[in-house]
Amino acid sequence: MTSPAQIELWHAEKVATQVSVSQAANGIHFTMWGETRIAEADLERLVGAAPATLSSALEHRAYYFVPLAIADTGEIMVAPSYSVELGDRAICHRNATFGTTEAVFLSTRLVEDRFGLAFEFFINVAHNFVEAAGVPESFSFLAWSQAEAQVRGETSQDAWETRRRAQGHDNGSKNIDERARNSYLEASFADALAIYMLSLAVDFDYHDLREREYPLLAAPALAERLRHVAGLFPPNHGYEFQILYRRKG
Repeated sequence: MTSPAQIELWHAEKVATQVSVSQAANGIHFTMWGETRIAEADLERLVGAAPATLSSALEHRAYYFVPLAIADTGEIMVAPSYSVELGDRAICHRNATFGTTEAVFLSTRLVEDRFGLAFEFFINVAHNFVEAAGVPESFSFLAWSQAEAQVRGETSQDAWETRRRAQGHDNGSKNIDERARNSYLEASFADALAIYMLSLAVDFDYHDLREREYPLLAAPALAERLRHVAGLFPPNHGYEFQILYRRKG
């Protein structure tokens, strides 16, 4: 096994000069570099799950799947292979800019399974889309109507906290905090879009998405959001969207 001292870190920009970026059939730009331990066919299937209708907002984005993106350096560095020491120094992803290209370097060796890597990729795609295109008005109406109806829970810690701030639950105010409301709508839409894409790529249990201690959004409310997102961004050919409810007995 390669020792940490033998693994030379690379500047992200140097990596970008060494690999060719491909464009998937859905318009997403991506590549992989180093000992990622991902089969090319599996990566293509993963990237291909992003609906083609998102691609115009992501035309200047490129996703680099690398073993490790290092967190504790001022410059953006990546490792060509894995070691325990470098794993401790790594982060899920780092962003870099090369001219007009906004690059996202995703660590493939920090996650144990396809589910983890898929969700990391899709949450980045979703946030990148929101940054470029904003939140569809129809989704904002749906999510806020659910919040006003006090539907239980949310889809992430960020969405939960910004929803509480927006509705004044943290300070007892009855006035709407518009800044927090906008942050909530962005977070809840990015979450829903990422979960929707994840459902196209892998089978998973909704409760696997819990990151920290906050109440998950009630399943019927999540299903309503996901169906809405599916209507806005239909699945690509070869992918299927479905929601299955697990019942006891």
